[in-house]
Amino acid sequence: MTGSFDDLLAANERFAEAFTHSRLTGRALRGLAVVTCMDSRIDPLNLLGLRAGDAKILRNAGARVTPDVLRTLVLAVYLLGVDRVLVMPHTDCRMAKSTDEDVHELISQDYGVDTRSLEFHTVPDQDAALRRDLIRIRTYPYLPERLVVGGAVYDVHTGKLMPVEL
Repeated sequence: MTGSFDDLLAANERFAEAFTHSRLTGRALRGLAVVTCMDSRIDPLNLLGLRAGDAKILRNAGARVTPDVLRTLVLAVYLLGVDRVLVMPHTDCRMAKSTDEDVHELISQDYGVDTRSLEFHTVPDQDAALRRDLIRIRTYPYLPERLVVGGAVYDVHTGKLMPVEL
């Protein structure tokens, strides 16, 4: 694993020297799960005033509530202390600027790879997708009715959250 990852391994050595989280468990200390995008401009712990161990962070392209996110939320709720979920997409998201068809075509043209068997869960209407995803969590039969579910859009240009109500 050396070579291409030397910078990361060196950074990890420095991190491990000052490591202070050995007493944390797998439970979410603040009872929170955050579903957000994989976009590298998002630092979910810092932007929400959290620290390591406070929350479960679930990331994917577009911050979509997919079957895998629902499966993970079931585990987080019943085994890891989660009692509230924040779904947090963001402004200027690449998944909100395309359709699945656009992405398939772009990848095919630029790289010669046929991705038509994949669903990318693009979000041409980000507000509608967020509301649909919130309802999906709230009505999922394996999650408890007591689970608190909220949504907010993170503005990558200002750092502010914009709450979304159903």
